[in-house]
Amino acid sequence: MTEHWRAAVQREAQVAEPPRQATQQEWEQEQVRGDVTYLEAGPRDGVPVVFLHGIGGGARGFLPQLDDLRDAYRVIAWDMPGYGGSAPLELVSVDSLTAALAGFLQELELDRPVLVGHSLGGMLVQRLLSVQPDTARAVVLAQTSASFGSKDPAWADGFIRDRLGPLDAGHGMAELADGIVAEQAGESPDPDGMALARECFACTPDSTYRDTVLALPGFDLRDALPRIKAPTLVLAGSLDRNAPPAGVRRMADRIPGASYVELSGAGHLAHLEQPAAFNAAMRTFLNAGGGC
Repeated sequence: MTEHWRAAVQREAQVAEPPRQATQQEWEQEQVRGDVTYLEAGPRDGVPVVFLHGIGGGARGFLPQLDDLRDAYRVIAWDMPGYGGSAPLELVSVDSLTAALAGFLQELELDRPVLVGHSLGGMLVQRLLSVQPDTARAVVLAQTSASFGSKDPAWADGFIRDRLGPLDAGHGMAELADGIVAEQAGESPDPDGMALARECFACTPDSTYRDTVLALPGFDLRDALPRIKAPTLVLAGSLDRNAPPAGVRRMADRIPGASYVELSGAGHLAHLEQPAAFNAAMRTFLNAGGGC
């Protein structure tokens, strides 16, 4: 870890370790490392594949991927600080969350893992690679963006107002989860996946949701994309309104050698809406050399 990230972790992520929670499925291993809880499955000597969720997600939101890949890979999904059993940071920003991620990877002593980032998780992957380009052996950027905003400067204000307005009006995440998931989903989503998405959103603390939404303004790593050296798969949902496919394709075009896959009919939660198609795209990428 560079001194930049080590200092950030020490300054912003030194909080009390949360209690261990009960295992939720027989094959799952819910663990605590430092101040972060995570799920792990698969062979300990397998190539590590680390899943990083977005706003309103959680480690459990990747259960369909953990279950599918655990036969051949050491699969790990973290709870971002403030989510699940992971302690929140005193200061929430893309940089502080990335610092926590760098510390988590170092704690697990992972040898150049495959990093899979969904939405905000994909932004953290981009930020980490902009500082530590050799961290990952391969990258999957799913329904994410290289910048927050649009050509219309009012877009970001509207996004934040739409996301936080209900909280400001006194509604909690448990109450809002159904509507948020329905708004983000595409056509004919998998019912079990949508139930899992609603569960993750409902369990997100109101303050955590607010902090992570407010961490987005100012994010712009478009100029860093050409410096990504690891084999990269970029996944888009054809009906994603949060990360529209046109923008995701432009992001892929700026990453040398990146593969682009668009899942027809999927919205912003493609890994839960269409888990079979999402997993197949990942396996194809990994089998083609992304996991070697």
